[in-house]
Amino acid sequence: MHWDKSKLLINYQQVLQALDAANQAANRQSPAGLLAVSKTKPATMIRALYEAGQQDFGENYLQEALDKIDELKDLPITWHYIGSIQRNKTRDIAKYFDWVHTIEREVIAKRLNEQRAGLAPLNVLIQVNIDDEDSKSGCLPDELPSLISSMMGYENLCLRGLMVIPDKAGGDAFVRTKALFDEMAERFKLPQWDSLSMGMSGDMAEAVANGSTMVRVGTAIFGAREYA
Repeated sequence: MHWDKSKLLINYQQVLQALDAANQAANRQSPAGLLAVSKTKPATMIRALYEAGQQDFGENYLQEALDKIDELKDLPITWHYIGSIQRNKTRDIAKYFDWVHTIEREVIAKRLNEQRAGLAPLNVLIQVNIDDEDSKSGCLPDELPSLISSMMGYENLCLRGLMVIPDKAGGDAFVRTKALFDEMAERFKLPQWDSLSMGMSGDMAEAVANGSTMVRVGTAIFGAREYA
């Protein structure tokens, strides 16, 4: 795959500037960070971005991600799994990733906990289907307390917060997600409950204004995705 390094780095700086502006506009004491979504993009692009200062990368497809993780094992990259999780994929996800954003079922959390044994705790987020959309993954808001309760006993998982992909039609999904995040913080008082993965390039400012700690940006950095 041919790609233009100068274009990549220009795109990256523009996204960082937009994120910085969003953080300043929201008067954030702790600024939201950037997760570079690198699915379908080659390891060489990830290496170039890492050398430019980006440390966190998100992948959706397990086998593709494992190939990149192996190719880039000389770099201390923080790898985030942001794709859907099938039962037969949990062993490799537990072994090779630093973060998982897409837990929606107790059985998946249980398997990740068991298969993470012997390693540092895995940082995990629960994906919430905030708009109850049939096309989206995630637990429903009223299912969240029982899922959190079951996961609190898992010593190999560090439950950090929530991830959401809101309805593209807009509305108040970010507001409702932040309210849910705060409600769970008050209810469960988890000391490590500090992360809200919410917002992409098109709605970054709104997400940051509503408490996002991590925005997920792919095409605005890497260009259009290339699917086989």
